[in-house]
Amino acid sequence: MQTFLGKKAVRAGIGCLLLLGAVFGYLEIFTKGIDRLPARPCDGAVDRATVARALPAARKAEEKGTLNRQADDFTFFCYVRTSGDSVISGEAEPRDADPGPWRDYYAKQGYVVDPVEVSSGDIRAVVHPDHAYVYVPCTPPGKKPGEARESHALTVDARTIGETRVHGTELRQVLVDFAYQLARHTYKAADCQEARTLPEELPRLPAV
Repeated sequence: MQTFLGKKAVRAGIGCLLLLGAVFGYLEIFTKGIDRLPARPCDGAVDRATVARALPAARKAEEKGTLNRQADDFTFFCYVRTSGDSVISGEAEPRDADPGPWRDYYAKQGYVVDPVEVSSGDIRAVVHPDHAYVYVPCTPPGKKPGEARESHALTVDARTIGETRVHGTELRQVLVDFAYQLARHTYKAADCQEARTLPEELPRLPAV
């Protein structure tokens, strides 16, 4: 009897180990795609942890960041896409825009829900449920301060597409963090003439 029970216990133990191995294998193969990205995807522009907060687990994930420069013009593109067709992406580019009109334009993007706004000095962000917009004063190389009809600025448009890991205020926070990380990276990479030190992050969004 004891021998029988002992064999049964051994079989149960083996079964548990196999189950744990299967679960571990599933997690490693099918849910760790984002974890295998560089620590800072998009050519160092953003934090992988920020991306992981936005996108659900997936078997695979790919990323790309590209800075295109032509004389005094530049554009930085960044995207992270999972095998489940979830995407977080953004573009940073120079623009002639005063902060007030810029804010008014991006606050009226066809959403029923009012945008959430946050700022740090003259740096501004407008955030909708699945889009974020950031404004940073920036005079590109080759441009003269004050020659723009409005103000020289670096602007970022960021969004999510498909399923996201979080929603509501938490997703808005992730989006504005992602957009601002793009802004900080591009500000330095594009050699904005002001050469100021930007804060590490913007103030946290208010609850909505």
